[in-house]
Amino acid sequence: MCSVLDFIFRATYFPRFLVAGLILVLPLAGSAVALNIDVHSFTLKNGLQVVVIPDHRAPVVTHMVWYRVGAADEPKGKAGIAHFLEHLLFKGTPKHPAGEFSRILRRNGAEENAFTTQDYTGYFQRSAKDRLELVMDLEADRMANLKLSEKDVLPELAVVQEERRSRVDNEPSSLLVEQMDAVMYMAHPYGKPVIGWMSEVMKLTLDDALSFYRAYYTPANAVVVVAGDVTPDEVRKLSEKYYGVLPNTASPPVRRRTDEPEPIAARRIVMSDPRMGIDLLQRSYLVPSFSTADGNEAAALDVLTDIVGGSVSARLSKRLVTADKVAQEAGAFYSGDEMDYGKLIVYAAASPGSDLVRAERAIDQVITEVAKNGVTAEELELAKKRLRADLIYSIDAQSTLARLFGAALTTGSSIEDVLSYSDRLNSVTLDEVKAVAAKYLRLERSVTGIITPPKAVAD
Repeated sequence: MCSVLDFIFRATYFPRFLVAGLILVLPLAGSAVALNIDVHSFTLKNGLQVVVIPDHRAPVVTHMVWYRVGAADEPKGKAGIAHFLEHLLFKGTPKHPAGEFSRILRRNGAEENAFTTQDYTGYFQRSAKDRLELVMDLEADRMANLKLSEKDVLPELAVVQEERRSRVDNEPSSLLVEQMDAVMYMAHPYGKPVIGWMSEVMKLTLDDALSFYRAYYTPANAVVVVAGDVTPDEVRKLSEKYYGVLPNTASPPVRRRTDEPEPIAARRIVMSDPRMGIDLLQRSYLVPSFSTADGNEAAALDVLTDIVGGSVSARLSKRLVTADKVAQEAGAFYSGDEMDYGKLIVYAAASPGSDLVRAERAIDQVITEVAKNGVTAEELELAKKRLRADLIYSIDAQSTLARLFGAALTTGSSIEDVLSYSDRLNSVTLDEVKAVAAKYLRLERSVTGIITPPKAVAD
């Protein structure tokens, strides 16, 4: 659902490429088999993995480089360095000085952008197919030859600080999400924001950026995805020519992160902000991600979320908006594309004249009913149909196909996991939906966040 509550879907931070996290969530894989997507993969001698998805509907290609590093991999005390380095990668190389990378692409009619999340950093270009070699040449150059100086770093650090002010500090809803994540993850690094805490961002240095670059921006730690009007042989030849000759600057470190302790207490964040014009409630439940879920739990969570709050005909909307009229909008969202942990989020915006106390009580009743009694066979089949339809339409875009496989391969899933997701979704049973609801939708696994105008708090 997209609305005034769309901020809820932006749990991951895309500093340059502003898209909702929804686009990158792994359920998009559900239609891979149904659409008979032709996917090829090979690994170069230096360890770089290449994925090719032929799509001959138009003479264009989407080229993406994904690095298996994100904010959750940052050294202690260096919050924000992954995102900062993403900015700095546009500063140039000896072959292509600052600004030339983007100017060359613009002259050749190509689009470009980049993004950073907790688990990966990505760079992409969309161009005419005959410009693919140019794109690979440029990306391979900055994979190995980034050149930085203090005059590059200091101004860009100011840009990142201002970005944090404008997109987080000046956005009450973003501050709420940030505070909720900090409370949810007591040990795991997902508790710190991708853009970083200002107190640490202000202290980032040139040496920090270069050290991070040398440690992680190396062929063996990268995945290149090419979707478009190409053949696997064409991409292999170009990949070997430009990426295959690059030496590794480091051995990619094992991604060991502190496990989050089993939750034992419900947590709560209450905020007021004069910039708010509406009373909002969001609750996040700690659940498995697609890459960590046992058995068919991820697909069952997908179905459960759709039934509980995936549409205006879902249980939350029918109860809170239509029947009780305590909310003007209510719904749910499963964020499962992370490497370690996912979140199932429910939310509501209070109706004029109502309050969040009544809305929260109704949410609790809906969740309790599903966890205790499960869902109906009709709800199950309708949810599967909706999800299948959403998946088919979602991956019709070439760039979404590339993002799908890149996100999966950098968060612990495989191509096979993506291609088989349709079967897992179709096999979800009533018992499986009830089981994940009872197991994960417990208050002690949750953080509830409330944000209102100051007057609402005073009352």
